[in-house]
Amino acid sequence: MLLGRVIGQVVPCVITPGLRGVPLLILQPLDKKLQPKGSALVAADATRMAGVGELVSYEGGREAALALDETFVPVDHAIIAIVDGVNITA
Repeated sequence: MLLGRVIGQVVPCVITPGLRGVPLLILQPLDKKLQPKGSALVAADATRMAGVGELVSYEGGREAALALDETFVPVDHAIIAIVDGVNITA
C-alpha cells in the first residue's frame, strides 16, 4: 500500500473517454512516517471523493487502471482509498 497526501487537482481540457467524470488529483507520496518522499504525481481518483489535504492510499502501474470502472485507460496511478488514520508502533 502506498500512501500520499492530496495537494491539488488537475483540470484537463481534453480527456480520454474512459476517464470522463474521474477527478485527476496531484499527490505528494509519503514514507512510513508520513513524511514527503519523492516528487508529486498525478493520480486518477477511483473513489471520486478525495479532496485537497486528505491522506489517501494509491496504486501504481497496471493495477492503477484496474481500480477504475474502465480498466483499459491510460493512467499510471490511481487513488484507491481515503485513509482515516495511521498508527505506527515501531
